[in-house]
Amino acid sequence: MTLDAALLSRVRERLACDGGPPTPGRVAAALRDEGGGLRGDVEVLAVLRALQSEIVGSGPLEPLLADPAVTDVLVNGPEEVWVDRGSGLERTAVRFTDETAVRRLAVRLAAPTGRRLDDAQPWVDARLPGGVRLHAVLPPVSPRGTCLSLRVPRRRAFELAELVSAGTVPHDGAELLGQLVRARVAFLVTGGTGTGKTTLLSALLSLVDPGDRVLLVEDAGELAPSHPHVVRLEARPPNVEGAGGVSLRDLVRQALRMRPDRLVIGEVRGAEVVDLLAALNTGHEGGCGTLHANSAGDVPARLEALAAVAGLARHALHSQLASGLRVVVHLGRAPGGGVRRVGEVCLLRRGSDGLVGTERAWSWDGAGPSGVGGAAAKGLAGLLS
Repeated sequence: MTLDAALLSRVRERLACDGGPPTPGRVAAALRDEGGGLRGDVEVLAVLRALQSEIVGSGPLEPLLADPAVTDVLVNGPEEVWVDRGSGLERTAVRFTDETAVRRLAVRLAAPTGRRLDDAQPWVDARLPGGVRLHAVLPPVSPRGTCLSLRVPRRRAFELAELVSAGTVPHDGAELLGQLVRARVAFLVTGGTGTGKTTLLSALLSLVDPGDRVLLVEDAGELAPSHPHVVRLEARPPNVEGAGGVSLRDLVRQALRMRPDRLVIGEVRGAEVVDLLAALNTGHEGGCGTLHANSAGDVPARLEALAAVAGLARHALHSQLASGLRVVVHLGRAPGGGVRRVGEVCLLRRGSDGLVGTERAWSWDGAGPSGVGGAAAKGLAGLLS
């Protein structure tokens, strides 16, 4: 049934003044005090569910977050709720009663994380207790209303065979990526937002030798490899006083003292790239991670920009890169924002000018046969042999 927003607001205010949880008896009493004649059980239950959803769970978003196919839930104000089920964004029929309801949900979701979300701090980026990644922005920073972005973690790691069935990886591509992991080649999985970098990396880490100790360093725990020996370290933002923060760079340094067989950075996004490259150049083979990049060819420039934050000179970065990282596995989406898929595998090679560039060794357009051939392909085969 459709609830009267004004009635719901008045009942909410009555219950807030009285204190205590919205039990069926208290909701019925508040409805009776509002007048309008007798209220049926259906109306009482509808108001009860609406109020309880504001106190526990994710309110109107709960059914979307419970859908195993949903990877992202995006709220652009009270009238627009979108989801991604792996085939691009689609608008849903979910609506909030008003802007106040969206803001109230955002503030309540942020509260358990210890992060502040109010007019003085109008945005928050945090991981919820259940593993969902939350980002919220309040007006007037978002003029059209409160915006919520919820990234849903996978309930389990996909196997590489499942990604082949889904059209993300072709058969020969799966064989190639499996060889990459088994040969302990250092690599990065790259792509834009929502292209499936974390999903693919989790599947590849599941192929790591069960005898290896895998150290995961992440800003928020998203990787979920099916592997018997995984140790996870997670960064922590500073508290409201600005103290107590733990950066990815701090964690990379700690991970190197924990006898890792495979060092993995969930997302390379800052100065930690320097420590990762240093590790890959001091005997830590098979390290990997993800990186946001528009194309495989943009990866060296992206790493340059990140290393510059740490004060590493350009030529020093390229020297470390040339001997540390070997391969880039780049993902994209099919035209029109459709299926996520591996587009190309590239070698990182140092040129005569001392700078590292990418050379495509394998590619796939999602339709015709995959593969490239040539010198780069032979170089890749040499790494995997």
